[in-house]
Amino acid sequence: MNFHNFISKRLFSEQNKSKNISRPIVKIAIGGIALGIAVMILSLSIVTGFQNEIKNKVIGVGSHVSIIKLDNNVSLEPQPIAKNQPFLNSLKNNSNIKHTQVFAIKNGIVKTKTENEGIILKGIDADYDLSYLKNNIIDGDIFQVNNDSSSNSILISKHLSNKLGLKTGQKVLVYFVTKKNTTNDNESYEYEQRARNFKISGIYDTGFEDVDAQLAFVDIKHLQKINYWETNQVGGFEIQLKDFSKVDAETEMINELIGYELTAQSIKQTYPGVFGWLELMDSNAVIIISLMLIVASINMISALLILMLEKTSSIGLLKALGAANQDVRKIFLNLSFKLITKGLIIGNLIGISLSLIQLKFKLFTLMKETYYLEFVPINFDLIHILLLNIGTLICCMLFMLLPTLVINKISPIKAIRFS
Repeated sequence: MNFHNFISKRLFSEQNKSKNISRPIVKIAIGGIALGIAVMILSLSIVTGFQNEIKNKVIGVGSHVSIIKLDNNVSLEPQPIAKNQPFLNSLKNNSNIKHTQVFAIKNGIVKTKTENEGIILKGIDADYDLSYLKNNIIDGDIFQVNNDSSSNSILISKHLSNKLGLKTGQKVLVYFVTKKNTTNDNESYEYEQRARNFKISGIYDTGFEDVDAQLAFVDIKHLQKINYWETNQVGGFEIQLKDFSKVDAETEMINELIGYELTAQSIKQTYPGVFGWLELMDSNAVIIISLMLIVASINMISALLILMLEKTSSIGLLKALGAANQDVRKIFLNLSFKLITKGLIIGNLIGISLSLIQLKFKLFTLMKETYYLEFVPINFDLIHILLLNIGTLICCMLFMLLPTLVINKISPIKAIRFS
């Protein structure tokens, strides 16, 4: 053990035993470090957990990327495209694409004895990934779609069920307005009203009110018949990715692949308000972490300055014995490292414990109507925690260089004379 570590270790031990004026100041500094890292761990875990939960809700009823026909029509209903597309094989060979499925969208009106409500029907086929919906079923079950026959079932949201008083097993009448071609030149159309009776197979609840308020699921074959489409025509394709962080790059790649008649839209473009809100949370997390780092560093600077003031005579003696300013500075930097590490250990125990308790028992709840979640979400990521600790340690140690500059101005003769 070199003499820098030896002396810093002795000074560190003295802080646990002595009754010097610096002892409470050092404890406050260690407490500041502990509180700061605990708040940073909780903040990052909550922010990333909230972002992940909302992203999963939005993507769960949609997809990362959707491909539809390029059209100036402002309606939510996409124009039909062929189910068999030449680019599908290329998409299957893409290592980042997890799943591809077809869909169709149709606006409708649900009519009951007392109420009318506008809804958006999403037609799904046998290739549709139902895993997310299955995890959010609160009553009944999801209907099965097969290629041989059409299912007359409909899956509605809890919001729609409560608003219209609908229950599983009931029949519901849905009205549509369909554009019908009256000539062979595809230039003359007329609009007609059509209706379908569906049986409610189940009720789902994702908690994401913006989607649940109107979205219902039916067999895509019904929408093909209502729209006078061919059996090989669909509204578009939905693509699920393995890595969400690459959604922008993959959307650009897909747009280059599918040609000018079709267009690919990412989930960020479909719900810009939601993802803008989630990105704003990153700024909040950065502000909180920055403030905690500043507070912790200021506390440590104060504690180190008081320690050096208290040990002025010892510093003068070391310099009189031949120790260079750099050697004395290393002693107090080593001491700072030990104090910061102690604070980090305590803070990690607090932050990680609270995170695991919330993850397990969900003690802290939220207003679902406002935050789309019933409880405070936690994303427990060891890499994030490790980076926070490393970043905090580096920042605090850099700040510690400032107070150690005082050592250069301490005169050995004066320090020993007035000790």
